[in-house]
Amino acid sequence: MPVKPSEKEEEYFARLEVERKRKLGEERHGQLKEEERQRMKALHFMRCPKCGMDLQEIDFKGIKVDKCFGCEGLWVDAGELISILELERTMMDRLFSIFKK
Repeated sequence: MPVKPSEKEEEYFARLEVERKRKLGEERHGQLKEEERQRMKALHFMRCPKCGMDLQEIDFKGIKVDKCFGCEGLWVDAGELISILELERTMMDRLFSIFKK
């Protein structure tokens, strides 16, 4: 004669099954999210966020920045922006050094 599981055992195994399905769902969601991110990156890579035209890399005072010749937008990455700010700061320091004794 088979042994019938108790109510607590059934509840325990039901919770395990729900947790397993939740984890599988999260993993699948993560995979889809990454696939969508990669698809969007390929679709928008080196495209102007304002007008959608191709971006061209140009040299701005020795720093590579992305320029849109469609809307004349200028786009910089975080590292490029920091480089431009440092460049401008050193120029200002030189200018103000004229007034120091």
